[in-house]
Amino acid sequence: MAKPFPLNPKNPERICWGCDKYCPPDAMRCGNGSERTQHPIELFGEGWNDWGLAAADKADKDEPQP
Repeated sequence: MAKPFPLNPKNPERICWGCDKYCPPDAMRCGNGSERTQHPIELFGEGWNDWGLAAADKADKDEPQP
């Protein structure tokens, strides 16, 4: 089972988020490349999980069922 993805980590810059291993950027084991994969909060800022697929799923749940 995959680890749950942290929505708001304290220090996202200390980890590569490219796979489920969550390695430090100076010791990546997955061979994902030479650069670490940034956490979405680093790329999109606060509230990154309130739009996109998560927002669509939330809107579907909020609609009243007939």
